Amino acid sequence: MTTVDDEQGFDERIAAYRAELLAHCYRMLGSVHEAEDLVQETLLRAWRARDQYDETRSSLRTWMYRIATNACLTALASGKRRPLPSGLVAESDPLRPFVPGHEVPWLQPLPDALLDAGDPARTAVDRGSLRLAFMAALQHLSARQRAVLILRDVLDFSAAETAEIIGLTTIAVNSSLRRARTSVQESGADLEGRAEVTDAEQRAWIERYTTAFVTADVEGLKRLLADDVLMEMPPMLNWFVGKDAYGVFMARIFEALGTDWRFVPLAANGQPGYAAYRGDGDRYELHTLQLFEMSATGITRTTVYQDEEVFASFGLAAVLEP
Repeated sequence: MTTVDDEQGFDERIAAYRAELLAHCYRMLGSVHEAEDLVQETLLRAWRARDQYDETRSSLRTWMYRIATNACLTALASGKRRPLPSGLVAESDPLRPFVPGHEVPWLQPLPDALLDAGDPARTAVDRGSLRLAFMAALQHLSARQRAVLILRDVLDFSAAETAEIIGLTTIAVNSSLRRARTSVQESGADLEGRAEVTDAEQRAWIERYTTAFVTADVEGLKRLLADDVLMEMPPMLNWFVGKDAYGVFMARIFEALGTDWRFVPLAANGQPGYAAYRGDGDRYELHTLQLFEMSATGITRTTVYQDEEVFASFGLAAVLEP
């Protein structure tokens, strides 16, 4: 007979996996809200099936990942993907009018704060595997290939463990892994990522970027960019590559929106960023959320979100008082 103490102990054991399961479901789905819902569903399913768990057959972690992964595969059965504009349409001219793509379910950013909420399992979360560039590459894989790549290369499950989790043969797992690795490598968004940049260097870079931003210093901004910098702005379809295109676009923005801005620092997907508030009379209104990826050569990617659902996941105030 299961006692109250046994039930409380089991509840605590499965709850310890919340953060890494959230990261796993997010990697699979590309949506913060859907990932949170499936983590809740996973914990509930595990709790209800607690009497069926056999620790002689698999670890609790493997068992939890089996529940979570199969919940994600069911959710992805419709074939829905969450791309970024650069993986969906051709590159734009930086002076082209904005083209909305509100009907597209875009890849969302995952607030770092959701993985740092005092969960002892947070150290198990590989932030590099949450980078938006890598996440966007995952969206081009089938759901099963995505699951295999994540379980094998991100989470270090063996081929046999992965086969058990997904319900495949080991041969099928290895075949799927080869195809998935090839696809991700061809995208240029390998798991290792670009050269390491320390947190202190990232903060300094962002400070220099915001300083140039509020003074409309286009040349100053360009000096902080890598030659192959990419900017995209979901839900707009527009995107472009290169310092010069970036400079042309920013000059257009300053002319249209002015230089009266305030910035609230934040982090998502292991990347630094900020919420940008535009001055409007005697107050500042939330305008965009911007995330940056950097290498030793400068900012390599800027992803700019203007989406109420994304704003809500970060708990951002709509207005800042002066």
